[in-house]
Amino acid sequence: MLNGEFLCESVALNPLADQVGTPCYVYSSNRIRGNYQRVARAFEPLNVSIHYSLKANANLALIRILLAIGAGLDAVSGGEIYRALAAGADPARIVFAGVGKTRAELAYALDQHVGCFNVESAQELERLNTLAIERTMQATVALRLNPGVQAHTHQHIATGHAAAKFGMSADVVRGILSSVDRYPALDISGLHVHIGSQLESTAETEEAARHALRIIDDFPQVRRLNMGGGFPIAYTADDQYPPVEAFAEALINLLSGRDLAIGLEPGRSIVADAGVLLVEVQYVKHSGGQRILVTDGGMSELIRPALYGAQHPVRPLRLTDSPQTESFAQVVGPICESADVLNPAVLLPAVQPGDRLAVLMVGAYGAAMGSTYNARPRPPEILVDGDQWTIIRRRETWEDLIRLER
Repeated sequence: MLNGEFLCESVALNPLADQVGTPCYVYSSNRIRGNYQRVARAFEPLNVSIHYSLKANANLALIRILLAIGAGLDAVSGGEIYRALAAGADPARIVFAGVGKTRAELAYALDQHVGCFNVESAQELERLNTLAIERTMQATVALRLNPGVQAHTHQHIATGHAAAKFGMSADVVRGILSSVDRYPALDISGLHVHIGSQLESTAETEEAARHALRIIDDFPQVRRLNMGGGFPIAYTADDQYPPVEAFAEALINLLSGRDLAIGLEPGRSIVADAGVLLVEVQYVKHSGGQRILVTDGGMSELIRPALYGAQHPVRPLRLTDSPQTESFAQVVGPICESADVLNPAVLLPAVQPGDRLAVLMVGAYGAAMGSTYNARPRPPEILVDGDQWTIIRRRETWEDLIRLER
């Protein structure tokens, strides 16, 4: 805040909203750079290779920011690979992950000479080997190990427990590593482990790493260990998570001195706190003893509260000089769903129709998970750099909604 105005870097957001309208996403380029550099500094003793996880936010402008400061990219679909290449990525710096890669996606990734495939099943391995043989080429592979570790996080973002759809058990991984001759077109030289997101402690990450190291100790052909991402961020003041430096210290203690190339795939921790969603209050209602603020942004712009029960702070874009009494309000969207609640209880001053609010921490899984539900055009995305801003994705129109339906 400066003189009662909410800022992103040096840009006042209320005047910006006057020009571009609401709802809209706004991102800080300098926060993205700073977050990436923080991860890189924390893990510097391991000389890691960091591949930004595109699923968090794959806007081309954001990808280019990260490429410019040395990031590789982690893709989980053919479309994400296409986006990465369109942004100017070196295909050798792209890792292709994902539990359900189609034959067409694998073929596309091979044809683009993607650097590494994180393979999630024996059947996928066989499919990739066949496609690589057809192209008389060799693909580099990391086997995704499911370590059977239950991370303490929301059930929808825990990926390393035994019942999860992701990865292969240690027995399956060992069986593959014992019979690599069956896959002549594949260089099976890595392991991949990712147990989930918003991890509440480093203990489960350490346990997963130990599971991987036990396999590596028995199979010296494994020269690379990709530990995935999942580094948590605090969405609210009540969130108590270990900092990325704590995860780095834990892994450095385990991995230092080993002749292993280490990979990371952070996403949320790079972009989440770099983004805000600007919305405008349309109506103020009082019902059931609650103050309800109906805004023009909802679950089509930010589905995380409905999907995960996620808490996103909400702040007014402009404050007056005079002291104001705050009271709890339910901030909701216009979607015809009872789940369309951006925040069920946030302390706010008196708010009138036409006032604007900022929903914080939406840089990850905001626009990326957005939809056109209720036939609502998706909002624009704005990138701020210092005192400059630019539209990096225009607002969709009604015509855009039906463009493919001919």
